[in-house]
Amino acid sequence: MNQQHMEAGSIKDGVLIGIDAGTSIIKSVAFTTAGEQIAAAAIANNYETLQDGGVEQDMARTWRDAAETLKQLVDKIPNLAARLIAISVTGQGDGMWLADGAGEPVAPAWLWLDARAAPIAEEFTQSADYAAHYQRTGTGVNACQMSIHLAWMARHRPALLARAATAFHCKDWLYFKLTGARAADPSEANFTFGEFRSRQYAPHILDLLGASDATRLLPPIVEGTETCHGLSPHAAKLTGLKSGAPVVLGYVDVICTGLGGGLYDPLGKSGCTIVGSTGMHMRVAPAASEVKLNSEMSGYTMAFPAPGMYAMIQSNMASTLNIDWLLDLASGILKDEGVNRSRSDLLKGMDDRVLARQASRIMYHPYISQAGERGPFLDANARAMFSGLELGQDFGDLMRGVFEGLCLAARDCYSAMGEVPDEIRVTGGAARSKALRLILASTLNAKVRYVNRDEAGAAGAAMMAAVQQKLYPDMAACAGRWVDPLLGEAILPDGPLAKTYDGTFQIYKEIRQRMGPVWRAMMANRKENSHAP
Repeated sequence: MNQQHMEAGSIKDGVLIGIDAGTSIIKSVAFTTAGEQIAAAAIANNYETLQDGGVEQDMARTWRDAAETLKQLVDKIPNLAARLIAISVTGQGDGMWLADGAGEPVAPAWLWLDARAAPIAEEFTQSADYAAHYQRTGTGVNACQMSIHLAWMARHRPALLARAATAFHCKDWLYFKLTGARAADPSEANFTFGEFRSRQYAPHILDLLGASDATRLLPPIVEGTETCHGLSPHAAKLTGLKSGAPVVLGYVDVICTGLGGGLYDPLGKSGCTIVGSTGMHMRVAPAASEVKLNSEMSGYTMAFPAPGMYAMIQSNMASTLNIDWLLDLASGILKDEGVNRSRSDLLKGMDDRVLARQASRIMYHPYISQAGERGPFLDANARAMFSGLELGQDFGDLMRGVFEGLCLAARDCYSAMGEVPDEIRVTGGAARSKALRLILASTLNAKVRYVNRDEAGAAGAAMMAAVQQKLYPDMAACAGRWVDPLLGEAILPDGPLAKTYDGTFQIYKEIRQRMGPVWRAMMANRKENSHAP
């Protein structure tokens, strides 16, 4: 740690803020320079699901909500404006946030959940050009990505696209509104349009998709651990913070959450699983030469905010969204009978009920998203399903099946990246569940360690700001202070349970491999009968 900085009075009492604009919640979280959380402010996010598979979000409202969370922190923390060292911003990944030359939204943002461009993604993954793109980016193409969204826009709404000056991702949009700087970070820029080994743009996919003109929309790439811009006077007025305060562009939320959740590991022996709306399963490659690409040409290779390091990622399109769906199903039935129960109400005692049920009675494939699945296989038609239902099973059995399905999906993802790491650090809302952690440890046959950090994404963003501001000499020193003390006791696999899940996993994988033609037929039938009464 830079002792000179730490001894300075303003730094000793200084505050770092991480903004995390997620799919469900937009939050700003304040930390000390040692990584202790001081205060947080959050506003529920809002987006609209359209009948044609679109999922859109109001860009102006997103900025207003983010600014409001900063203002709430100013009200909560004494003398915050004077104590602020830096702000860093991260947010939900993928999608498309178009702004014009004046900095105004061209249209509502497309989120990562948007499925309208799925046919374009499927067509490209089956083309002769796909293999070269995968080798270049280290990332599988799916319906979530900005490249595919821009291709759809070029084909269907070219006049709208012509009005755009910049194609942002969510965090890039907020960074622009905070600073006036149009920029992208290496993680999202590279896995969508780049060459991961050089960390620079190589947007050949837009040429191949007939959207060459959209290349002009890609903003410059900046490295957040090295570069910052000042808070604009307008943003300062809205938030109550000082104009010129340093603002850092963080990496995409999955990388920042991984960083705050214990992914940093120069030896690559540890993995990190985020059990959030999306399921992310990650391990670090200490160098580009150690990135392992897979035969299914899926997953993500993202720059990691440390020199020469990369994160290998496989992602389930939906993780806790599956749990939410089942809870909402139960809540809806109760509401019809005049009984109001929230998700939180229904989750009380759920760990005990789940562990009281027999393992592997019901198999669940957790592909609940409208956009299908992206990890470790690419199929926009994939849908969630229960197998093995029979009389006598109840809500607890279904929920155990969902828990097991999420853990089997995690094993499916880690298997595509090589051997399962020796230790998995888990974070995200559902990672608090002891039942889920035990099932995950037994399914992966690996130690699982919970990171006791409520806001790992915001913390990871703030860690980037701490390094950029030279509070720490490098990310290793920052992680040693911010993350290592928060690692909980390791949960070891249950021997008999691990043996059971070894057999279950083989069945799980065989079912999903055989279902491709069935899912395709189901989607074709649904489309054909979309206007039927």
